[in-house]
Amino acid sequence: MPAAARTPAIRPVDPARVRAALAAEWQALADFTDALESARLKDPSGLTGWTLADLVGHIAAGVEAVPRWLGQPEPTGPPITVEQWAGGTAAAAEAISDLAQEMAEAGKTPRDYVEDATRLVAETPDTRVSVTRIGPMRVPDMLVTRLIEAVVHADDLERATGAAFPHDRQALAVVTRVLADILAVRAPGYSVEVRVPPFAVVQCVTGPKHTRGTPPNVVESDPRTWLRLAAGRVTWEDTVDDGSVRASGERADLSGWLPLLG
Repeated sequence: MPAAARTPAIRPVDPARVRAALAAEWQALADFTDALESARLKDPSGLTGWTLADLVGHIAAGVEAVPRWLGQPEPTGPPITVEQWAGGTAAAAEAISDLAQEMAEAGKTPRDYVEDATRLVAETPDTRVSVTRIGPMRVPDMLVTRLIEAVVHADDLERATGAAFPHDRQALAVVTRVLADILAVRAPGYSVEVRVPPFAVVQCVTGPKHTRGTPPNVVESDPRTWLRLAAGRVTWEDTVDDGSVRASGERADLSGWLPLLG
């Protein structure tokens, strides 16, 4: 009897590694936003309808949400996955935008919440299920979503200000790999190899399976470009045209699967 087909899934990430990376990335966000000149907060963020102050408010809200969620009773019902979260955030876009603007008007920044959130994250067991905006999640999975948010919006700050953001290396590594795994879940197969050195390699897209030698269909980018593609900050066509994505082979077109978040 032939072996059952493998169901693609996001590979597990060590929860301790996620906690450490999240604490470091949150601290970097607090330091970076503390250093912003107040006059710049009225500048556009690069995100539709948001100023830089709104972006800072949204980042603050993302940190503040963690102790608020963990402070609520454990929810019932089956937990959602990281991949389901990644596809479900657009439904809450209006509420997210309203909260970001409320935070901005109140002058809230990540610094206001990082200490309490980091302490509570360290104290919460992996076996717990947490409330989130779009459904129950296992705490390790919820923390992965917070890390994705932190890294994506840190990159938004970099693009908006022109100043390089000092990502925690492990944070960037975990998020790069998880986003690549989300692609492999949504576009299962073995015909295209996606490489994001030095952090991730996945095979995806239905078609002939490659087994030996150089794969016939290869997509390669750096981590920041991959992050921006996954979040919808840049387009497939533009990144291929400018050379930040190198795609070879007749199946090496991921435009139908991007962005991954939303």
